[in-house]
Amino acid sequence: QVQLVESGGGLVQPGGSLRVSCAASGFTFSTYYMTWVRRAPGKGLEWVSTINTDGASTYYKDSVKGRFTISRDNAKNTLYLRMNSLKPEDTALYYCARAASISGTWITSDVLNGQGTQVTVSS
Repeated sequence: QVQLVESGGGLVQPGGSLRVSCAASGFTFSTYYMTWVRRAPGKGLEWVSTINTDGASTYYKDSVKGRFTISRDNAKNTLYLRMNSLKPEDTALYYCARAASISGTWITSDVLNGQGTQVTVSS
């Protein structure tokens, strides 16, 4: 079955950087657009970024444009999110998921079944 295992989160100071990863299995990774979503404390799920199948096209939420970079390695079945200039408002549990479209939707079960990786931005 589909498995998405997020890792790489942690505590970082404002202005710092972090890279989170997502190891995928149970489906043909290279044929899916992939997405990062996040849940901040006390808030709902929020779309962050999407990447197409070969990594040539990327899409970002306005508030992370220029700071976050999504990428993928299809040979390793792995999705990445490089986060620079982190802000306290980026604090959230980050999940990866198969994208349902390029307009910020995702396959719900991928998030429900994932554990996410916690990113905390604080001094």
